[in-house]
Amino acid sequence: QISSNPTRNSTMAMMDAIAKLAANCRAATPHNVVTNSECVYTFHSPYTTDKGIVVNLTTFVGTVDELAFAANDDSAESSALFVRICKKRVPKEDGDAKEEPEKAAVKLGVGVDGGFQSDQDKYETISTYSIVMMGKSADGTAEVLAEMPYDDASKNSFPMAVSQSADAIIHHAGLAVKQDLSAWELDDEPKPVSKYAESLPFVDNGVKVSPNPSDWKCEKSGDTENLWLNLSDGFIGGGRKNWDGSGGSNGALDHFTETGEKYPLVVKLGTITEDISTADCYSYAKDEDGPVTIPNLKELLEKRGIMVAGMQKTVKSTAELEVELNATYAFDAITEKGSHLVPAAGPGLCGLQNLGNSCYMNSVVQMLFSGTVPELSSRYGSKDGVTNNSLLKIPPTKAADDLLCQASKLSSALTSGAFCGPVPESVEVSDPSSTDPKYRLAPRMFKHVIGHDHVDFRTGQQQDAAQYFQYLLEKLDRAELGAGERLKSKDGSGPALVTSHLFSYKTESRLVCGADNKIKYKESPSETMLSLRIPKSKTTTSDTEMPDLKRQKSEDTGEEEKEKKEVPTVSFDACMDEWSAVTTVDDYRWPHLQNAVSTATSQTRFVNFPRYLLVHMQRYELGDDWQPYKIEVDIDVPEEISLQKFKGTGPQEGETLVPEEETQGNAESTNAAAGPAIDEGALGQLMDMGFNMNGCKRALMAVGGSNVEAAMNWVFEHNSDADFNDPLPEGGSSSSAAAPSNSDVDESVVMSLVENLGCFTVDQVRAAVKHCGGAADRAADWLFSHMDDLDGAIAALENTSASAPASSAPKPTTPLEDGDGKYNLVGLVSHIGKNTGSGHYVAHLKKDGKWVIFNDEKVAFSEHPPIRHAYMYLFQRTDTVGAQNVEF
Repeated sequence: QISSNPTRNSTMAMMDAIAKLAANCRAATPHNVVTNSECVYTFHSPYTTDKGIVVNLTTFVGTVDELAFAANDDSAESSALFVRICKKRVPKEDGDAKEEPEKAAVKLGVGVDGGFQSDQDKYETISTYSIVMMGKSADGTAEVLAEMPYDDASKNSFPMAVSQSADAIIHHAGLAVKQDLSAWELDDEPKPVSKYAESLPFVDNGVKVSPNPSDWKCEKSGDTENLWLNLSDGFIGGGRKNWDGSGGSNGALDHFTETGEKYPLVVKLGTITEDISTADCYSYAKDEDGPVTIPNLKELLEKRGIMVAGMQKTVKSTAELEVELNATYAFDAITEKGSHLVPAAGPGLCGLQNLGNSCYMNSVVQMLFSGTVPELSSRYGSKDGVTNNSLLKIPPTKAADDLLCQASKLSSALTSGAFCGPVPESVEVSDPSSTDPKYRLAPRMFKHVIGHDHVDFRTGQQQDAAQYFQYLLEKLDRAELGAGERLKSKDGSGPALVTSHLFSYKTESRLVCGADNKIKYKESPSETMLSLRIPKSKTTTSDTEMPDLKRQKSEDTGEEEKEKKEVPTVSFDACMDEWSAVTTVDDYRWPHLQNAVSTATSQTRFVNFPRYLLVHMQRYELGDDWQPYKIEVDIDVPEEISLQKFKGTGPQEGETLVPEEETQGNAESTNAAAGPAIDEGALGQLMDMGFNMNGCKRALMAVGGSNVEAAMNWVFEHNSDADFNDPLPEGGSSSSAAAPSNSDVDESVVMSLVENLGCFTVDQVRAAVKHCGGAADRAADWLFSHMDDLDGAIAALENTSASAPASSAPKPTTPLEDGDGKYNLVGLVSHIGKNTGSGHYVAHLKKDGKWVIFNDEKVAFSEHPPIRHAYMYLFQRTDTVGAQNVEF
């Protein structure tokens, strides 16, 4: 080990050791993924400790010291070079500002006269860097072998490859901004090609731009930041102001005006790299006035002496600054008018930063991973440190994209409380710790690994929390099934139970034939969320106002107080009665009656009661204008409920059942005569409009199977029917008509996977489900694991099944949990806004018998949890309280 004693000899020895590894260093380009703002395994950042994070100069992956070589294979280098990044936020030394009290804002802006004071006005960031040589010890842990300061004075003493790599990492936008920028740009129009680029006037005035960034300055104001080069005459001017009043000196725009608006195209100095497409270009022309693409930018720059080969990015682009500006803008400062809630902080009481309309995700993950569901906290979390969970033991280069690792990173941070700041005096946003990066948890990596391949969840737009909950369970299940040795059952005999097992339940449909009163029982595929319609016909009004009807500004996210009006109330029991009510199905074809048509009655009951029951209230309906609107109704939900009366009993003595053999014997004729075949393209079009799959299938069945316009009209007329979103009874759907007549695949499972996965055809999903014995989770995993040659894999299955005996039985599956049906309310997710795709989500969770509000980063003990107004309710079965499922 090399001594770090600061003597001349030891310094030379350290530099010699560093020089030997310099050949492994790489300079990051704008297209490289660089994690320079956060450890990939934990939420440690350059701010959280004096050691900050270390970023590998070869892989560009940032970690804490002890995990620098985590789970690297044996072939990995035993030593490597890193740049240590440490940052500290300190108050600005401004005596006058300290003495003068902060004035109330009178303008909607940050950092402008009369507006809100920005963090940049009050604090400055001190950054320090060092080059670190680390080695992997015998037990696989990392140890520091040498460390030398890295700054402007010392950088020239390092080998050029080391300094270029370190500078590229330090100035790189980084993964955090890249992910935010990706979501931001998904919501924006692509940059157009400027029509002025090809024939742009060029003034041959001999102006050449210095290659040294320290020589650049605004020719009007002398500013040295946010500088733009006019591509026609070589003028360097300051950029214009951002929307909040911050920004540059406006020199570049003023020059454009003063020169008769003849030279509209500019490029931001410091964003030019060898990859010319990453440069930040802008057109001041009145008919463009926005970011543009300039195809001949390289040639225009060369005329000013700028050779792009080898150039590195040194400043943030406009889009990156816009993302940063929106991330730090204190929207809560406008909506919060004061609060009497008592703030909370500690294990299980840690807030999450809103990444821009990510409150739907924050609310759901707080409910799942912060301790309310102890099984998930046990699997993914940690109460004694944030680096101990075995799911973190994967190579650093894979950690950012590994769902199990990122789930463990998030849950460990929430359950340990390691990143909680001091408990503030109030929940006011003016508390210094509320914006201190040392105490902020921004779940960007988790958001990306869940949503990067989903058309909605990868954007920066608001989404439906209930839909996100179901998608998250599917992603977790898939990752857990593919975890192999990383996640085994407690006895090591097989794979561990998947997360959805905790929430899974099945229902039983009891169908009674109207012609002969024979009865048929049908068991549904397992589900993870109970979605309840609100029976508006069963609402009541009350003269007395309940305490939790009073809108708490801190808990209802500052929604302006509306004119008081009488709001009807419906009981939770009424919603459950509506769900399980007997419904009549007209024109049902019965196989045992030779496919004769007769009425049927259907009633739904639970087959099992899951450990956790997630109830989703359908608070939104489609209005006459085809826009979703919120049902203004309060729901009276007790904190203790019993669902025992809704438990299915199965066949009873004295009942005459539809002969099973007749049902099977006539399956083929049933499929042929059941009704029109549903066109998959038409079904997809209707579902893309936001309608439920079951409702879309009912609509297409009613209009012949393929007419989208007629089906839309049918939806408009029948969307308020009690059974609109219910699964179609067997015999009432023609979706099985497309299936092979000898197939025993449950078509409801097939269509559910087609809807939820969104990237496979019905035939592909059907083949996977059949191969996996009807298990939806295993079928999804099989599909994704064979995407490279999915058609070839399916063809191989068909060849195998053709030559195999037909008597193979599906493998037994783990039985679902069951209990007495008594539940305690332990969590809420509430929504404020006109529809689920806008507004704001807040979670309320019961912690040690007390309700706590989680409003993004604000965490406080709740005075009046909005139980009557919630969108999602989490119940825990009473007999499981304090008795955790040991398989997790």
